[in-house]
Amino acid sequence: MRYRLPKSPVTRFNACVMDLRTSPRWGGLVSRRVTVLTYTGRRSGRTFSIPVGYRRTGDTVVIGSQFPDAKVWWRNFLGEGGPVTLELDGTPRTGHATAHRDDRGRVTVTVTLD
Repeated sequence: MRYRLPKSPVTRFNACVMDLRTSPRWGGLVSRRVTVLTYTGRRSGRTFSIPVGYRRTGDTVVIGSQFPDAKVWWRNFLGEGGPVTLELDGTPRTGHATAHRDDRGRVTVTVTLD
């Protein structure tokens, strides 16, 4: 028998946001500002899907990372960046993401859609 760790508060929160995105009642409203980002970890090689807030202008999507020092996902896109998939308008879209940290410590991940 495998021992299962209890879900963290972050995992539970992300699950709730994912459920809201697909909700018949709230899905349309939530999906306008929240998308699912899917990427492969640089070191682990594992695939991750997380909900993120975004702004889109044409083929450019900007994702801000709140409390970036407490998170690691955006670090996969430092330097040359890497490939991602975003769910936009109910359709998976691929793109290339790069992360940038400004002088004040804020992190922005910019995705250029294919």
